[in-house]
Amino acid sequence: QVKLVESGGGSVQVGGSLKLSCSASGPIGSMCGMAWYRQAPGKERESVARISNDGTTTIAESVKGRFTVSQDNEKNALHLQMASLKTDDTAVYYCAADSRKITGCIRGHYWGKGTQVTVSS
Repeated sequence: QVKLVESGGGSVQVGGSLKLSCSASGPIGSMCGMAWYRQAPGKERESVARISNDGTTTIAESVKGRFTVSQDNEKNALHLQMASLKTDDTAVYYCAADSRKITGCIRGHYWGKGTQVTVSS
């Protein structure tokens, strides 16, 4: 089992910055991608950013230009640099890992427990 542990969450004022990190351990060779999701109170979980094994990144329109996703060369850590934060960015942020299976790359196969990000005005 791949284990994912998020860190870096906290409270910040509007316009501030935070960097989230996700450390992966276990059979990371079985991963075919990693991603950040978030869930705000009363809302469904949404995808924020994704990076595939080939380095392709996908950023949600709502955070494009403000958030940057990156991955360590060893692919055992995922980062999310967040800037120009808004109150709408308040949520629990989850790290997820995709798993390579015979049938293909299964998104969101492993999940971390999440880290809270609170943006206040």
